[in-house]
Amino acid sequence: MGGAALAGALWLGLLWRLWAETGAETGAGCSAAGKCCEGRDAACVGRGWRADGGYGTCFCDEGCRRAGDCCHDHGQACPALPCVVGEWSHWSGCAEQCKPDLRMRRRYVQQEPKNSGEPCPALEEKAGCIEYLTHQGKDCGHEHVPAFITTSEYSKERKQRTASPLWSSEKEEVGYCVEFKTESLSHHCALENRPYARWMQYLREGHTVCVACQPPAMHIDTHRCSGDGHNADGGKILHWEAVGNPQCQGTWKKVQQLEECSCPSVHSFIFT
Repeated sequence: MGGAALAGALWLGLLWRLWAETGAETGAGCSAAGKCCEGRDAACVGRGWRADGGYGTCFCDEGCRRAGDCCHDHGQACPALPCVVGEWSHWSGCAEQCKPDLRMRRRYVQQEPKNSGEPCPALEEKAGCIEYLTHQGKDCGHEHVPAFITTSEYSKERKQRTASPLWSSEKEEVGYCVEFKTESLSHHCALENRPYARWMQYLREGHTVCVACQPPAMHIDTHRCSGDGHNADGGKILHWEAVGNPQCQGTWKKVQQLEECSCPSVHSFIFT
């Protein structure tokens, strides 16, 4: 009986020691250590069961998820929080008037990511544009010979802030569409991967594209857009250039003029 009692006492002692070291799992880990650190921090440690099933020193920093040595309660003590951003601002005006340039919009971080949460998306976007009024209100920009084009998405924003006050509400409704068949284009179009200029990747030789002419790109006197191929027959080679990347340019031939555009969205553009 003495040997059995001694063995039982030793067993109970071992269990008590294990309980003391692990805190019965409730007093160990990141919560017990009161730690939750950014990045990789070798001093941000706890002791207890690890997420991989091992026992001993464990970590409570962001890097432990990649290293696989987090404390068992790291997910609860240090939950991953994604980046939160606000809404996009309105598009700015063109950086300069009377020539192809860039407009911009921004959004701001409302909550930084924590504990390996989803990183912040792009906070700034740019897009090509042309303004047709000087700061003094003088009409300009229509002397450009090639057809300057951009994505049809720009049309939505342009309708909200008409560049020329000389257009009445009735005139703002006018417009037309021109179909062109693309004859050639530079390789720079396909290489474009900036967010505001990815639409250039959809330009292809031999494809039919639609280009809408709308105020304020439409000249007030002629009611036409520069480079629209007016009076050009189907055999005349016309030139175009993508606003936002002057190296993305090429030639096309006019197919026909229509009242409205009906091309797929990736093949729909506007004169700028």
